[in-house]
Amino acid sequence: MPRQLTEEKVFKDPVHKYIYVQDETIWNLINTKEFQRLRRVRQLGTSFMTFHGAEHSRFSHSLGVYEVTRRIISQFERNGYADWPSEERLLCLCAALLHDIGHGPFSHSIESVFGTHHEEWTCKLVLGDTEVNRVLTEADPDLPNKVADVICKTYGKEIVVSLISSQLDADRMDYLLRDAYYTGVHYGTFDMERILRVIRPFKGHLVVKESGMHAVEDYLMSRYQMYWQVYFHPVTRSSEIVLRKIFERAKRLYEDKSYEFRFLIGPITGLLERRMTIEDYLTLDESYVQMIITQWMQETDSILSDLCARFMNRRLFRYTALDLLDPALEEELRQGMRTCGIDPDYYLEIDYLTDLPYDVYRAGNEEESLPIWLLNGKNELLEISRKSDIIRSISSIHGGKHHIYYPAELLAKTDGCLSPELRRLLEQA
Repeated sequence: MPRQLTEEKVFKDPVHKYIYVQDETIWNLINTKEFQRLRRVRQLGTSFMTFHGAEHSRFSHSLGVYEVTRRIISQFERNGYADWPSEERLLCLCAALLHDIGHGPFSHSIESVFGTHHEEWTCKLVLGDTEVNRVLTEADPDLPNKVADVICKTYGKEIVVSLISSQLDADRMDYLLRDAYYTGVHYGTFDMERILRVIRPFKGHLVVKESGMHAVEDYLMSRYQMYWQVYFHPVTRSSEIVLRKIFERAKRLYEDKSYEFRFLIGPITGLLERRMTIEDYLTLDESYVQMIITQWMQETDSILSDLCARFMNRRLFRYTALDLLDPALEEELRQGMRTCGIDPDYYLEIDYLTDLPYDVYRAGNEEESLPIWLLNGKNELLEISRKSDIIRSISSIHGGKHHIYYPAELLAKTDGCLSPELRRLLEQA
């Protein structure tokens, strides 16, 4: 039996009002240095450059995911559902709390350059020589491996994985509500309390009562709107692209042994060489990376220093949206930029984003996300898109427009390096 705290701990939270901690293991995990580091990593990366309120951290999100998971389990226990494996309670709470512990600063932007993945680092922190591992091991020697399996979606009980990672999970429910709150938009709001009341454990699955289908439709519409209006906002994408270009340039300069950096310190060297230790990784928070970028503004390489100044001073790339992009047009633009003296490798990006708000279930597809099951009055399971016209409709929408990102000063060039047709096309933004 997991040890309980002598006095319940409470966090005041703007999204869930209160977050309650009764388990000693959860409280000890929160107080590890690895988890506390998440206070210094923003939940939405560079979105603060678009939505100035988006300064919330992965620490607050992780607490929120824990709280949503705790409420779901509490509802299962209060109702005495026989299909709920009560012995998995602590595992679910630990996995919910720790699911994002491996996220790095501006993680998705930096991950794409260096081929790192936050899920891998999460497992390293859970299984390695860390305070988190020691707390988990003290509670149960098998707990670190179980938590890692849940996060990697290899744990043997589907319902445990579904609570943390599925198409209707505690992670998504928290980040939609939390991100909507801090960005000041209403797209991400949905009736979470209703959804929590209609979720059930059933024959190893996490299911929803058929009467709760409309609440799930609302949730999936919120997810759809948040992706296209917030997560894929072109200004946010521009800031992510500039950040990625910074590290692409730094990586190329580092690999070119003839360039000597004015400022380069341990953890960044490890990142550039792809040989980071756990201690190096834990040092890399967003303040640290922004300090590096500030120093790189003084580098002798004009491209690196310029990109860093753009990022720090929010002089982002301009964008033009097109329904279709002709490859010949892209090549003409690249050649025109070279003629203008602008390197397209670092100052041009063609962006085309896709997202499925719901991945319709197809039998035999092993790579798909776990579907959302409806439970009808006859105790029969029905995949939700078979019942909902709304969900079938939004699940057929894959992508948006092509966005061309480039420096605004390109259009200020008057020396004829861009053809009149290409200039008109770019100016239509």
